[in-house]
Amino acid sequence: MDTKPLSARLRPQHLQDVVGQQHLVGDGGALAKLAASGKLHSMVLWGPPGVGKTTLGRLLGEAAGLPVQFLSAIDSGVKEVRAVLEQARLQAEPVVLFIDEIHRFNKGQQDALLGAVEEGAIILIGVTTENPSFEVNKALLSRCRVYTLKALTVPDLEQLLARGLALYPDRLVEPEAAKALMALSGGDGRKLLNLLEATLDTTEGTITPAAVEQVAKTVLQSYDKTGEQHYDIISAFIKSVRGSDADAAIYWLARMVESGESVTFIARRLIILAAEDIGLANPNALLLANATYEACERVGWPESRIILAECTAYLARSAKSNASYKAINAAQESVRRQPDLPVPLHLRNAPTGLMKELGYGAGYKYPHDYPGNWVAQQYLPDALAGTVFLDIKPKDA
Repeated sequence: MDTKPLSARLRPQHLQDVVGQQHLVGDGGALAKLAASGKLHSMVLWGPPGVGKTTLGRLLGEAAGLPVQFLSAIDSGVKEVRAVLEQARLQAEPVVLFIDEIHRFNKGQQDALLGAVEEGAIILIGVTTENPSFEVNKALLSRCRVYTLKALTVPDLEQLLARGLALYPDRLVEPEAAKALMALSGGDGRKLLNLLEATLDTTEGTITPAAVEQVAKTVLQSYDKTGEQHYDIISAFIKSVRGSDADAAIYWLARMVESGESVTFIARRLIILAAEDIGLANPNALLLANATYEACERVGWPESRIILAECTAYLARSAKSNASYKAINAAQESVRRQPDLPVPLHLRNAPTGLMKELGYGAGYKYPHDYPGNWVAQQYLPDALAGTVFLDIKPKDA
């Protein structure tokens, strides 16, 4: 009995067996022409999860008759990349280097590939779910062609579902159950087959919509980086840090890390958290959050998860204040109500004689001329004199 997952058993062995992506692999498609020519160039395959990026990369390498090396940016660093590059340079022919989730490599890790790509020692096939214009170095991107893959359509999913069911000739799926399976997949072929397999394994007889719904509750733990759960999980992460629950915050961080969230997205949220929810209660939090962002850019995955966890724990355990956040909100609201209040004359710049004659700058008191480098004078417009925007409480000090 074949114990491999259904999605692995159905992985296409030939380009013509690929489901979907007909704009690339159909008649006249760019990748179909490339495979037919037996030649290959460095490329980035960009598209959502479960649409055949890995399969296409493998098939293109095989069509070119070249050795293929696989790396995952999740658990590979510069050391692993350099080992592959050194080995490739010893070969008489180019090596196809397939890098899954290449967007997780930081600038240094991506830069390590440049020389070998330029020399032709490797033909790079990078796979990403993120826009390569933002997540792949311009120098590396300029040496690659970008091919965009699309989410599978309903006809594509129907074809894939039929292939999966063909391996279970004694099982039937009600039409509404089939629709439910396809709807839950969201255009992700791997998710469709995983859900189908789980339903087949945990039910008997004909698969009904109720059976699909029951299995989906326990099997589908998707994290769509552009969908509702993306926002739900980042919301839970932010609220856990704000609520000083370090354990919950690190759990939600782990959910994002395991699901392939962009390291820079998480690091940016930590910077915002440090300013919005900790602020003046602990100004060092913002320094640490900014250092975390810079460190993650240098280190990349998978080690960045440790840096993110340290910063998350620090922010969660820190004293909290939203005084600065409330202050800028209140000040902006005041500006919207009265957008053109004049600057008091004594605060105005007076670069010309005429301006001085008009009273610009007259009466301004230079604080450093006074004891303690401070003197009482009005800095707000007259209409707002005495207004308090930054309401500092003892906990904010």
